[in-house]
Amino acid sequence: MKKIILSLVLFFTVGTIFGQSFMHGAGLTIFVGSAKGGDVTVGEGFTYYPRFNFLETESLSLSAGVPLTAGISISTNYYYSSGSGFYDNGSIGFVANVPFIISLNMGRGSTKDNMDKFGYFVGAGFGFHHGDFITTETDVYGYEYTDTKSTNAYGPAANAGFRLGVGRAHKNIEVRFSYMKGINEDKPNVFGVGALFNF
Repeated sequence: MKKIILSLVLFFTVGTIFGQSFMHGAGLTIFVGSAKGGDVTVGEGFTYYPRFNFLETESLSLSAGVPLTAGISISTNYYYSSGSGFYDNGSIGFVANVPFIISLNMGRGSTKDNMDKFGYFVGAGFGFHHGDFITTETDVYGYEYTDTKSTNAYGPAANAGFRLGVGRAHKNIEVRFSYMKGINEDKPNVFGVGALFNF
């Protein structure tokens, strides 16, 4: 009995190993982020998305990937100083978004052998985001003011989108929508939309 169980485990392990494949793509992503009680900030960056299919069939795959984005963020907010009027407190900073995502892929782009014209995917995981966020603060006198601060956020993340086949083999254009909910102090929301070419 032990030999049969061991043989089955070995068979499925070897089958899974040989069923694995590496896929990747690159493109641009735009992020819109907002912290609790603050205004929105916008960031844009270059995205490189490596993913590893650890389970494949003819029509779908399960993959683990890290859609890494690095770029710049732009934020602007206005505050009022008595006697001096309004001031623009804008800034340009660095943005980085690094989620670890497990995705279910179907149709085009799910595997290197899938030649469908259209495909889609959905996934979830955990993310890290560094960027500028506009927050509302209260000073020692009880007056509220807005402030732009660079901070790290982390929390649950999700993505979904579709792929359109182009050219030969499995090449495709991917439109990806993403969301991350920060669970740190400012509890920011980070939305993203990107376009990638998968090769």
